[in-house]
Amino acid sequence: MCIRDRRYFTTSSKLFVSLVGARDLTEDVLKEWWYYFFQCTECRRCSVFCPYGIDQAEITIMGRELLNLLGLNIEWIAGPVANCYIKGNHVGMEPQGIVSNVEFMCEDIETITGKVIKPSFNRKGAEILFVVPSGDLFAEPGIYTCMGYLMLFEQLGLDYTLSTYASEGGNFGFFTSNEMAKRLNAKIYAEAKRLGVKWILGGECGHMWRVINQYMETWHGPADFLEEPVSPITGTKFTNAKSTKMVHITEFTADLIYHNKIKLDPSRNDHLRVTFHDSCNPTRAMGLMEEPRYIIKHVCNHFYEMPEETIREKTLCCGSGSGLNAGENMELRLRGGFPRATAVKYVRDKHGVNVLANVCAVDRAALPSLMDYWVSGVDVMGVHELLGNALVMDGEIERTLDLRLQPLPGKGVDSDV
Repeated sequence: MCIRDRRYFTTSSKLFVSLVGARDLTEDVLKEWWYYFFQCTECRRCSVFCPYGIDQAEITIMGRELLNLLGLNIEWIAGPVANCYIKGNHVGMEPQGIVSNVEFMCEDIETITGKVIKPSFNRKGAEILFVVPSGDLFAEPGIYTCMGYLMLFEQLGLDYTLSTYASEGGNFGFFTSNEMAKRLNAKIYAEAKRLGVKWILGGECGHMWRVINQYMETWHGPADFLEEPVSPITGTKFTNAKSTKMVHITEFTADLIYHNKIKLDPSRNDHLRVTFHDSCNPTRAMGLMEEPRYIIKHVCNHFYEMPEETIREKTLCCGSGSGLNAGENMELRLRGGFPRATAVKYVRDKHGVNVLANVCAVDRAALPSLMDYWVSGVDVMGVHELLGNALVMDGEIERTLDLRLQPLPGKGVDSDV
């Protein structure tokens, strides 16, 4: 890209075009840029190893913004961005659709636990605004993660509300332009201010948390109408969220477990042998590595790490990030995710792993296809789905089903799981 700029902006390139490798900015060059910038998933693994400290994802972001100004994008990015700008979420769900989907989840929770859950929407005066990626509101396996959230909050008696306006924590605008990312992100603070909440809790999502942790306060801060987040259950101050006033759900839940505020029965997950995929953005953009593992180790008896060079800050890409998780990109996705699949295959063959846990909505949407193709027999689950299975709720019926309405082995119903 720099070499091509020299063609017009440096004396040497104007005089010695071929010698310095300068090129005219033609349609063919733009086509090469497009293919290059829309193959990068912005996972930032290369920046971990680059001896010069170059962040390739930032270059990709700028390149995509320039191409977007020329009208060059892909539908799986432009479509969700348009939906989010007009209707508030990537999938274009109307408010009544959001409420209905959550109510369906609550009906399944009642079937599983006997507990009736009635979450509130757009309620002024709630202590906490809870924001999730829309993938957790409408599609498998994200809905099971959302069921885990709802069960946890019900057990705690948490004073929270969902919003049909700020119905999307994710931000595909981040893959389009700085201005669009800023606009889509603005609704979270706008809704928090309108409802008069004290602080914001966010669900399991990857690019959502990169935007929140690295950009949100700069774009819209200071959020002085909110309070520094304090857990109403444990009294813990989340000082790391002092500027944004937003707490990641795994930080919140790990703190609950640490203070023995919830009762767990990890034997309910004994049919699962779990490994954990460090999602690129929470890991490398905010250092969220130990909290998800802390939760998993308390809700599962069988947890196995993938090889050290493939996890934590060295984690491998799912192959579908930055808006590349569409069906028409399947070959690219399967090739890009092959290194991660190889690491999963290693622990599947060595330890019998059958679940790949994660804290990212894109991972939950993309990894099932990757596992089906490269590593058969491995399901994909959010961390809070595993927590929901293990959570012992006050007054619940005997649990014989997991959150997917599948029989729990050894819990009163025969199963081949």
